[in-house]
Order: sequence, then C-alpha cells, then structure tokens
Amino acid sequence: MEPHDPTVADRRLSRIHRLGAGLCALVLLAFGALGLADGLPYFGTRGEPVAGLSSNGLLSTVSIATAAVLLAAALVGGRTASTVTIAVGTLFVLSGFVNLALLDSSANLLAFRVPNVLFSFAAGLLIATCGMYGRISGGLPHDNPYWLRRHPQAATAAPAGPAATAGAAVPGATAARPGALPGRSGRPG
Repeated sequence: MEPHDPTVADRRLSRIHRLGAGLCALVLLAFGALGLADGLPYFGTRGEPVAGLSSNGLLSTVSIATAAVLLAAALVGGRTASTVTIAVGTLFVLSGFVNLALLDSSANLLAFRVPNVLFSFAAGLLIATCGMYGRISGGLPHDNPYWLRRHPQAATAAPAGPAATAGAAVPGATAARPGALPGRSGRPG
C-alpha cells in the first residue's frame, strides 16, 4: 500500500469516501442484523418482510458481510475506500438486474421482491457515486489528488516565464497549426 497523500484535497475526498462507505455499511448492517434477529429461514425463497424489504437468512448474512467490507474500506480510507465503494456499488446494480430476472422462480435464493430490486439499484448507485466523488470527472481541479496522480509531470514542473507558456522553447521545432495531430508538423506531406 502506498503512503497516504496528506494534501487538503486528499483529506477532503478521503473523508467523503469514508463517510459514504460507513453510512451505507451501517444501513446494510442494520438490515442484516434485523433479518438474523427475526430468525428467518436461511434459504427460503418467499422471504419475510424486514424494514420494508423481503429477506431470508442468506440475504441477511450477505448484507452483514457486505457491511463488513464497506466498514473495513471506511476504516482504511483513501483510494481503497473509493475503489471498494465503486466495486460494491457496481455489484449492487448487477445484483438488481440478476435478481430481477430471478423474481418468482425457485432460483431466487435471496428472496428478492420488486422493492428489493429497486433498493439494490438505488443503493448501488448511491454507493458507487460516493466512491466516484472527486475521482471520476472530466473537469477535476488541479489540486485534486487523482488529477495529480494522473499528471505527475504537471505536479513537479511549473511554467517558468512566458516562453514556457508559449511553447517555443525547443530549438529546431516547427510550430504545429491549430488542430493538427500531435507529432505532425502541420505541413502537407
């Protein structure tokens, strides 16, 4: 594991990733604990209502295990929390699609019903969004730690005067016309 970058922007992002992972973990932990406390059958495909959703013992156990993964990510923080929440959110959305196809079948081992599918979609998008916050965008600010990791030369090299910003410091180079492809001189060939 690489050392944690102590920049202010990095701490801000890490706090958001940790908070998102932790809050979602607490919701899943509560749902799973309520299901196990009710003594639901472990593999029942009909399910029993728990907090407005259908559940069985297996879904309660999966919820608690997922909550443990999210809590561990929240404790670690940083890129780990971001990556784990993106992955878990994606798995939630995929689970929603798979369980939508399995509704009212004997293969519905998690006892999903339509509200569970909708919750899976909503929770998956929320969890993934918490992980993507400040990490995935076309317009990240230049003090963003993810932007800095993608552009290490910009973090170490600062422009030195007007010649550096004009781009005319290379002897023998020909200026490319605007819109020309990189590596092409702009002359017809």
